[in-house]
Amino acid sequence: MIVLITGASHAGKTAAAQKLLEKYKFPYLSLDLLKMGLIRSGNTSLTPEDDNELTEYLWPIASEMIKTAIENGQNLIVEGCYIPFDWKSYFSEEYLKHIKYYCIVLSQSYIEEHFGDVKKFANVIEQRIDDTYCTKQTVLKDNAYYLDMCRKYGCNYILIDREYDVNIAL
Repeated sequence: MIVLITGASHAGKTAAAQKLLEKYKFPYLSLDLLKMGLIRSGNTSLTPEDDNELTEYLWPIASEMIKTAIENGQNLIVEGCYIPFDWKSYFSEEYLKHIKYYCIVLSQSYIEEHFGDVKKFANVIEQRIDDTYCTKQTVLKDNAYYLDMCRKYGCNYILIDREYDVNIAL
């Protein structure tokens, strides 16, 4: 089984992937780690701020890794914000039977009431060197965008509204 976990920055994707790893013993691939490896090795001139271009660059690689894992009967969690909303178009129906997709979205009311927690738990798994770009306004804007796009593309999403509880059961 392949589990895709996406969402805006600071939504808790990496923490959710870590919980699944611990519960099911599935390995996971962080698209952020792949991104930084390709950038630091000089295999791309893109920078960490080139989000749209990074999706176009990373997703074809990740989708082929997913196909290989399915063909080999392997389980894998793939997490990151570089999973496009039209992700299904990269796979035939045979592959899609093995993939579960979850987009974590923080509601406007959750962000308004719990922005301090969003910032507080930003380093629970990853150590963010510079988190100054993360403001209440950017988090509100990014999560509204993810919710709109999930609805537009018919993507499965987990809406965090009152209490942060991401419980993905496989």
